[in-house]
Amino acid sequence: MKQIVFACLISVGLPCLADPLPIQEVTAEYARQAADCKAGDTVTLGVTLDESSLDTEYAAGRLRIRYSMGFNHVTEGWNWHPEATQQGGDYYRFKYLPLGSQVEEKGQTTRQDADGIRREYVNRWQYDYFFTFDNPDDFYARDGDEQSGFVAELELPASEARRLIQGDLRMAMRGRLAQGCVTESTTYWSGLPAKPVDFTLKKRYLIGKLSEVIFHDARNGNVLARLATR
Repeated sequence: MKQIVFACLISVGLPCLADPLPIQEVTAEYARQAADCKAGDTVTLGVTLDESSLDTEYAAGRLRIRYSMGFNHVTEGWNWHPEATQQGGDYYRFKYLPLGSQVEEKGQTTRQDADGIRREYVNRWQYDYFFTFDNPDDFYARDGDEQSGFVAELELPASEARRLIQGDLRMAMRGRLAQGCVTESTTYWSGLPAKPVDFTLKKRYLIGKLSEVIFHDARNGNVLARLATR
């Protein structure tokens, strides 16, 4: 598929793409799909951004945005394909976009440690949500390069670019869900006397095909750029 880029050209007087994003709340959407998975459903969800994943560069009136996918491999057992590397393929077929986290405290447990002292241990659960997809080739070369990822360029005045870079830039995704569109994994770490927290991590995945990557403005809701496929 050919990647199509649509961008907002403020500096030449063209309007931004005026399609307000109907971004869904990820925990509610996961629960809905886990209860009754709807293959073919489209989801629109916000992507979690951090300094290590998003690079921006402004020069000559153009803002370049790159979301790095170099290490966004789904490292679950069902996504390990060592045989693929022997054929020049990708060890990890599915990649992911992070959609958010939720932490819950679920009471306390009292137990006696090896030193004979009884202590209270907090039961802490963290839920991490992801959209995982096997068609990154529709958006960028799957070559293992750390620079691989989603790239958009748009024309902006310097003041607008500065505002976006300083915190108003957001990213979202649209995807079509697959059959059997949810899965999860669980990892548990027992607390220690020095850190009396029993920690359970659940990774929850919505599985499908990626349709669009969307960069938008948090201040006014304007869509700045779309990376889509045909």
